[in-house]
Amino acid sequence: MNWIDRQPIAIFLLLALTLGLAPFAPEPHVWEKLKMLAAGQLSRPIDIFDLCLHGVPWILLLLKVYRQYVAPAGEAR
Repeated sequence: MNWIDRQPIAIFLLLALTLGLAPFAPEPHVWEKLKMLAAGQLSRPIDIFDLCLHGVPWILLLLKVYRQYVAPAGEAR
């Protein structure tokens, strides 16, 4: 987890806003896949791969925000 601490938050934000939301129209892929997951329709391997691909930047951004701003100083580092 130290590599997350060493990276600037801007990198994770850029990844989340580009890869995490691509393609932008008609709706972001990650949103479409999350709706499929909630409806129980996420079964094809390509859809699961898409959810992982477009979801990882958001997970990394949330980890970075948590470790930088939320976690106590002794716990995060």
